[in-house]
Amino acid sequence: MAFSLSGWTALDLVAIIIFAYVLNAFHDRRKRGGLPYPPGPKGLPFMGNLFDIPLENSWVAWTNLGKRYGDIFSLNVFGQLIVVVQSPKIAYDLLDKRSNKYSDRLPIPFYELAGWQWITSLARFGEQWRLARRSLERGMRPSAIVNYRHAQTAKVHTFLNHLLQDPENFADHIAYLQGSLLIAVAYGIDVKGRDDWNLTTVQKAVHLITTTALPNAVSVNMFPFLRHLPEWLPGMGFKSLARRGHELAEASINEPWNTFKEAAAQGTAPECIGLHELRERESDSDEEERAVVEALGSLYLAGSDTTSGSLLAFFLMLARYPAIQERAQAELDAVTGRTRLPTFEDRPNLPYVNALCKEVLRWRMVTPLGVPHTSIEDDVYEGYFIPKGSLIVANAWYMAISAMFRDPTVYPDPETFNPERFLTAEGQFKDDPRLNAIFGFGKRICPGRFLAESTIFLTAAMVLSTFFVGRPKGSSEQAAIDNNVNVGQAIAQPQPFQCSISPRSAMAEELIAAVAETPGPGDKDVNPV
Repeated sequence: MAFSLSGWTALDLVAIIIFAYVLNAFHDRRKRGGLPYPPGPKGLPFMGNLFDIPLENSWVAWTNLGKRYGDIFSLNVFGQLIVVVQSPKIAYDLLDKRSNKYSDRLPIPFYELAGWQWITSLARFGEQWRLARRSLERGMRPSAIVNYRHAQTAKVHTFLNHLLQDPENFADHIAYLQGSLLIAVAYGIDVKGRDDWNLTTVQKAVHLITTTALPNAVSVNMFPFLRHLPEWLPGMGFKSLARRGHELAEASINEPWNTFKEAAAQGTAPECIGLHELRERESDSDEEERAVVEALGSLYLAGSDTTSGSLLAFFLMLARYPAIQERAQAELDAVTGRTRLPTFEDRPNLPYVNALCKEVLRWRMVTPLGVPHTSIEDDVYEGYFIPKGSLIVANAWYMAISAMFRDPTVYPDPETFNPERFLTAEGQFKDDPRLNAIFGFGKRICPGRFLAESTIFLTAAMVLSTFFVGRPKGSSEQAAIDNNVNVGQAIAQPQPFQCSISPRSAMAEELIAAVAETPGPGDKDVNPV
């Protein structure tokens, strides 16, 4: 006997579900005008390609699918189309040339619960985003970041001293360098020690933000309807986590801004983006001030893990490739005479060090998938229909067909670290515009890219001038160096590793000691570089 529920049989319910599914497919086909979606693996009814979505290191899985389906393919999960792009041409065609159609972001349910929609790199495309974005672009364009060189130099000097005193914990020193630098650049606040409230609060917020971004990170991201269920039900712990995240994020942006405003009112605020914005902003409206607060908060909430990841890759490279380290040191020694530390002014005379820094970005890409874009309206590309609301993922890690940065026809032996990829036959540095895609595309390209690249250069140059980084002692530790690969999901960093770090000479130690007490960015007796 068939099971009955209020007069309906199970067969009746199944028939209705099938009819609704077929009707939806028919309407979808009409909407597309018969055009296909980009090719991709066949999915299951209703769930689509749910089980084809990788849980970690997505760029590797996309690479394998790209070998089968080509430079552009798609997956469908519960009706959400995900379009994966794996060639520079298609990425620029869609995300750069058609940026008006592809500059939105997909709402993240957990972020909505936590009230994090203001984070500029993840915010929806709209007027509030435009205000915050304009603020960051004004404060971080090349002509503006030269005003923060003193802060960068002071923080890297501190980093050298930390390395000298405690080389084993170099990864912690990198995190402190980047966090304290971004707070100084944003607000002119000189962080004093690892327990500084400004630093610890933002580190907690960053950890929570980066670990809850992806669909599989929190249940509500995969099943948004869960937000409407009562908190006392099992599995609703994400609600209390979201409240904690809201408190952390608001404190991490409001408190330093209030500290900065007080210093600015007293005339003691050093050069920083906040001060730049007080001079440059168009009005004193609450809306524009909130946009500045959100922009500055977004700078270090979004920027701390990325540059730190590149610097970790730099140390990993030094441990693996001693000959490259020696060549870079020889170039630096010829410029500085080993009697002083390198500065930004030396950069034009250090082509090999510049090439080395560029290769670090290519070799161990920190954001292999970037931040996915969302289409604002229906579009057609090369005969494929891309509906409004599609998620567009640019897989910069793709190593086979039309690879962006790992194409062996463009970068031979892509897994090998080789700075000469960015040198001319005469030994001069040559840039590669394709590497700009590391920082994103179109209107959503990272506004902090100039600061990030200059920080990596200065840190690399100073470390190479003063230290030798080698392989760790012990066979297992050495094997970890050789087998180290990027890990993670949204942010890909090298796995934890050890290396030996020692000063190059007594003179190097003296140079570090001489700058160990360099006045911080708030001190007025030292002129900016």
